[in-house]
Amino acid sequence: MLSNLDGWLVAAPDPARVRWLCDVTYAHRGLHGHGAIENSPTAFAAAIETGLGIECDVQCTADGCAAVFHDWELDRLTDDTGPVAARRMEALAQIRLRGVPDKILSLGDLLRLVAGQARLLIELKSRRGLPVGPLCRAVRNDLEGYAGPHAVMSLDPRVGHWFARHYPQTVRGLVVSEGLDRSWRSAFRLRFALWRSRPDFLACDVRDLPSRFAAAQRARGLPVLSWTVATPALRDRARAHADGWIAEGEGVATAPASA
Repeated sequence: MLSNLDGWLVAAPDPARVRWLCDVTYAHRGLHGHGAIENSPTAFAAAIETGLGIECDVQCTADGCAAVFHDWELDRLTDDTGPVAARRMEALAQIRLRGVPDKILSLGDLLRLVAGQARLLIELKSRRGLPVGPLCRAVRNDLEGYAGPHAVMSLDPRVGHWFARHYPQTVRGLVVSEGLDRSWRSAFRLRFALWRSRPDFLACDVRDLPSRFAAAQRARGLPVLSWTVATPALRDRARAHADGWIAEGEGVATAPASA
């Protein structure tokens, strides 16, 4: 019964709108490792040079900018400490990533670096109790005038909902992780997230594949990407059940770069 509501509440996207997402390997947080730090200029430049798409993370700074950084705290990847959200973008841009010359990028800086040379997935980070509006507005402002292929996505359905209302021209995705809970309550939460976010595509945890939910959405026209493909075995699973791969490590080395 829930599946019958999907087509009514979440229209399948125009295939021309989402075709560019498919048959692509996206470097997870850029092509990092071997001296390149995740979400760094070096990792993103390496992905471009290798012919890969790019997946990155952004979160909101104290002054309402979008910083390209995954962790809520600075501690793991820099010699600084404390929450990213407590710093202004100008201050974050002066912080070096640990062990390399690279510094933290703003989304605007990343867009200037990519300049349409790679397909780009921008994951907006959120958590319970944190409003999504400031980050969504920051991302929207940075994307104004950007012509390269790009999409936003998030685990938080509020992000897709915001873009559907305020900036519908941007392709938007729902990040999905089903885990081991396949109860009816979990199924309803998943459907509610779908209905609220109104995505153009799904980005599913590769460990959940094959998934009846993902397969149903794929069958009606929503591309399914998978994350994080890090081994040959996961590569094979992703290629059997998804349309694109967010990959790192051996997953990048063995997956096709693009169609």
